[in-house]
Amino acid sequence: MSEVKERPTPVHLKEDEVLNRLPEKIGDVILNYKYYSGKDLYSDGNIEDEILAIVKDASRVEYPAIIERKKSWPVLYHLSPLRGNIVDWLPIGRKDKVLEIGSGCGAITEKLAEKAGSVTCVDLSAKRSHINAYRNHDKDNIEIYVGNFSDIEPSLSEDYDYICMIGAFEYGQSYIHTDTPYEDFFKIIKKHIKKDGHIIIAIENKFGLKYWAGCKEDHLGTYFSGLEGYPEGGSARTFTRQGLEKIFNSCGLSEYSFYYPYPDYKFPTMIFSDKRLPSRGELTDNLRNFDRDRLELFHEKYVFDSIMEDGLFDIFSNSYLAVIGEKFDTSYVKYSNDRAVEYALRTEILDIPKGRVVRKVPLNESAFEHIKKMERFCKLLKERYHGSGLRINPCKISEKKGYAEFPHEKGVSLEELLDQCLERDDMDEFYRLFDRYYELISYGEDMPVTDYDLVFANILVDGDKWTVIDYEWTVEEKVPAPEIAFRALYCYVLAEEKRNKLNLEMLMGRLGISEQAAEEYRTKEKRFQKQVTGKRKSMGELRVDMGNCCVSPMKLMELHTKEILNQRIQLYYDRGEGFQEEDSHYIPDIYLDDYKIAVEIPFDGSVKALRIDPADRSCMVKIEELSLNDKAIPLHKRYVETNGKAIKAGSYVFDTQDPNITVRVSALPMTGENILSVKMEITPVPSDMALDVMGAIKKFF
Repeated sequence: MSEVKERPTPVHLKEDEVLNRLPEKIGDVILNYKYYSGKDLYSDGNIEDEILAIVKDASRVEYPAIIERKKSWPVLYHLSPLRGNIVDWLPIGRKDKVLEIGSGCGAITEKLAEKAGSVTCVDLSAKRSHINAYRNHDKDNIEIYVGNFSDIEPSLSEDYDYICMIGAFEYGQSYIHTDTPYEDFFKIIKKHIKKDGHIIIAIENKFGLKYWAGCKEDHLGTYFSGLEGYPEGGSARTFTRQGLEKIFNSCGLSEYSFYYPYPDYKFPTMIFSDKRLPSRGELTDNLRNFDRDRLELFHEKYVFDSIMEDGLFDIFSNSYLAVIGEKFDTSYVKYSNDRAVEYALRTEILDIPKGRVVRKVPLNESAFEHIKKMERFCKLLKERYHGSGLRINPCKISEKKGYAEFPHEKGVSLEELLDQCLERDDMDEFYRLFDRYYELISYGEDMPVTDYDLVFANILVDGDKWTVIDYEWTVEEKVPAPEIAFRALYCYVLAEEKRNKLNLEMLMGRLGISEQAAEEYRTKEKRFQKQVTGKRKSMGELRVDMGNCCVSPMKLMELHTKEILNQRIQLYYDRGEGFQEEDSHYIPDIYLDDYKIAVEIPFDGSVKALRIDPADRSCMVKIEELSLNDKAIPLHKRYVETNGKAIKAGSYVFDTQDPNITVRVSALPMTGENILSVKMEITPVPSDMALDVMGAIKKFF
């Protein structure tokens, strides 16, 4: 492993307050303790020791397998390579100096050090800094200052190109002890940035939609804390966009722009901007409760669709990435690194002098080989579809810069157009679009080249112009058009439950696909997905493995309501004309515990009989007390009748959803005003069990 140079532990410190050794260098990473008090002021406990052991003994390529094996939120959070997505796209160059405040265990440091000339880290915790150093021991451009930012700050240089606070700005009041800690924090930071430099802040939006939908607040772990303005306090504060802008403006920061990481800044798969906001149907990955159980108060995808329709996404984005300084060219980023290494890439939209372009950038050397094939695929697909009316978006490979570039096409995705047809129930237009799609993709079917991923989202429609914008998964072989169309429909329906209204059987018939062929295509699709993801589990699979659940209050309410309905007692009065619904009522609050009830029922001398319905389901009932005006009522048929079977006197089983017990009070001594006292035990039983019990009683007698 990496070389570790140590210095003696300060003699005045207790053994339980500091690590036994304070290494000045781990591998090529320098650690500076000049401002370290000797005591870590915050810690996540034993889990940090576990992570420290992992980064000491394992290489980066082993992290995904360890994450899957551990099934632990802290291990996922600190070691997932997806953490670096939040800064990976930034135009940081090899000559740039970067300051990272709140570097923690080094997930962001790792990515910054890959891009920058030098990275200076500041963190309160020695143990976390050691984790950072061990995981990045092979980087010779990192120096970590351990200690409080306020103590370290005066010694920092004033010529940083980038200052990054990824999940750190919300703790400003812990660093700066003034009445306006966040404003003062910024004023201090400003001194250390170059004139043309950038300050980068990633932070949760306290009005993020996930918090309205039932996620617990990230820092306190309680429901709705940020929405309510943190009434219970806490060390962290998150902000709305308007709240952040007020801080920026009060500090004289006028040049800034906002980006919107999705699902959030911790594991972003897409990063939007005001120049490229999400469209309807695009935000589908909303169950991100890796760390805690959550409620699911509503379907976030549909609410996001409504929010975007009204232009309010910037208010309800789950996270913000604020860039202070000159605007970047990038307006959108999408990451595809939750897959096998050789296919890991990012797709970005940029506004450059020649216009808006799309680039696919490999995230490692082996992925560049995957990207390079796209120029050839473009040529082959153009040859196949020449004269068909299906355009192929041109591709140009930049060998020097290592990416594929495409013109940014205008239009609406075929997927969105089909969704609009379903929403307005215009199936004629749906089938017209689908038939046109099938006609186009069938063209040149005998040629040995096929875009296997010709799904509806990869085709833009602009009037009569249909353009394929992504052909990453092209194969140089013949694949029948029905198979490609089946896969497009299969992926389309699986992605959205509202699309289940489609008559798939009819569509299969349109394509001439048998059930046997469909099953073969589904099997092939599973193999293809496994090829793309490799041996790695998706984030959705990891969430399930960690065992945190989503609880639907609506379903709980339905169950609770059903339980209440099952337990309610209905009372009927017979005043000489039989029992009638209008002369009945429910008796509230009579349960002593889960099964026992006690009630006193007043009635006048006009009542001939009382009927008690103990439940709205099959059950067993044991009458413990039945008395009229304090005199016990004999439990035989002259006075008490039921529609159940008597197990013995006072005990009955009912196999009906409408069990009832009738007390003929007219056969008993009454006065003008009477009290019927009832105590009974009611036990719900499944109807089949009730039938079995009744059958056994009948057989016995």
